[in-house]
Amino acid sequence: MNTNLPRSLPFTAKLGIFLFNLGVCLTSTAMLPVKAAERIYLSVGPLEFSISVNALEEYAKEGTIRGELANYAKYLTPEQLEQLRTILTTRADLTPLAVSQFFYSNQGQLILRRVGEIIQTKARQPGFYAIRSALILAAADEGEGLTPLNVLKKFPTEGILIRSDRGFEIIDQLSSIIQNTNLAIAKIETQSQAEVSPEILESFATLPDLRQPGNVAYETQTLILSDRSRGRIFPTDLYVPQQPQSSPLLVISHGLGSSRETFEYLAKHLASYGFAVAVVEHPGSNAQQLQQLASGLANEVTPSRELIDRPLDIKYLLDVLESSYSQQIRTDKVGILGQSYGGYTALAVTGAEFNYEKLQSVCPPLNSLNLSLLIQCQADTLPDLNYNLQDERIQAAIAINPLTSTIFGEDELSDIEIPLMIVTSSADTVAPALAEQIIPFTWLNNQEKYLVLLKGGTHFSALGSSSEEGVPVPEQAIGPDPQVAQEYIQALSVAFFATYISDLLEYQVYLSPAYAQFLSQDLLPLSLVENLILENLGE
Repeated sequence: MNTNLPRSLPFTAKLGIFLFNLGVCLTSTAMLPVKAAERIYLSVGPLEFSISVNALEEYAKEGTIRGELANYAKYLTPEQLEQLRTILTTRADLTPLAVSQFFYSNQGQLILRRVGEIIQTKARQPGFYAIRSALILAAADEGEGLTPLNVLKKFPTEGILIRSDRGFEIIDQLSSIIQNTNLAIAKIETQSQAEVSPEILESFATLPDLRQPGNVAYETQTLILSDRSRGRIFPTDLYVPQQPQSSPLLVISHGLGSSRETFEYLAKHLASYGFAVAVVEHPGSNAQQLQQLASGLANEVTPSRELIDRPLDIKYLLDVLESSYSQQIRTDKVGILGQSYGGYTALAVTGAEFNYEKLQSVCPPLNSLNLSLLIQCQADTLPDLNYNLQDERIQAAIAINPLTSTIFGEDELSDIEIPLMIVTSSADTVAPALAEQIIPFTWLNNQEKYLVLLKGGTHFSALGSSSEEGVPVPEQAIGPDPQVAQEYIQALSVAFFATYISDLLEYQVYLSPAYAQFLSQDLLPLSLVENLILENLGE
């Protein structure tokens, strides 16, 4: 039995799914009070249990449960046993070079240090080097490849020790995060439902459906921009409506490891409503950057300088459009939308500044489960300068799954004065909803602010497909049907930018809890609030 991840999945998706499977595998075996060379040991206080890797291999490959495994299988349901078997043999098609490059990067080493506190050698030494070695050796094995089972077999010591005390600490930490997140989500949903006006809700049946394309024709062109002052060349897809008057401008900024193609669906939709749309591709944090990491041409997931270069890309783009497209495009009042790293980018150009005090207290994030801190903490390695990243031409922003909690902080976000919409996904494991979007939303002081909740959505729900990334991110990573989330984003972004960039106040009725309820589907419930007070919740 062998299950392969599709070859064309993006590097980050394959690596992420593999690490998740490895974690589930080790957690499942740790549930077995487990026992001789090449064994997995579980430390529970003064007691120690073990099971042989051979027993797991026999079960994974042949489905046979006998001997010591039979004694412990009773602790798992048939469904859990079948899941364990599938996970043990799920193969990630990653080259040994790609695996090595990632786990020798700063971000990869931080992950290994955290995992190495739980997974150790039999001599109770941190598993940092052993885990990295096992991952690389498994990836180099052309026969079995990079599967959780093969990683266990390649572990370069006689046994693997799972520290239950550290594991339980992390479980407690995770449980607290989940509990507080669920409380916040319940608060948002209850408040959103309570604020629905039945009269307004009924009116949407007769109002234009913003999920449908508009009727404005547009042309598309690709610009290759060269900012000589930074030695930076980056492409931008420009969508220009064919209409007599100049068009209001929107800018879209993609996330880490993505490309400008992932928001092509949204750019086309917005252009059909008369907006000029510029979709930037940031060369230090796009899909090509991760491909270069995987092939040995880059040694970091993304350079720290990218935190500065991304907002400067936006400023340079606006300068070019203002100079060369002034007859077709208005650049005096611009909207921006960004997702993930692009959400950070959007907030940075609106005027949010770095919070160096918080960065120094949190970074490096050795004890956090928040993966987004691996990017945010890169700001702590930059020279402590007064970076001028704000562009006053930006007059409204939508930040989808943004990174905020540590790089900005409360004072910095409270300084934002322009209209802002933050979109959060309750099942986001990369930029967790509570820490990165929900609590930061409560820091905002501006009058025109909106928090949109996709219950069950993930960090990838709003992303469209991209030829550069191959097939879409698989279901276990993307969550419910992405088309539902994309329709939400299309409708709400038209309403938001029409209201605050085009000054068409008739669209403001769509920016309401009632419209969120009108759009909401059971597969991915949607809520919207304009204010939120949270009490007795931690991050």
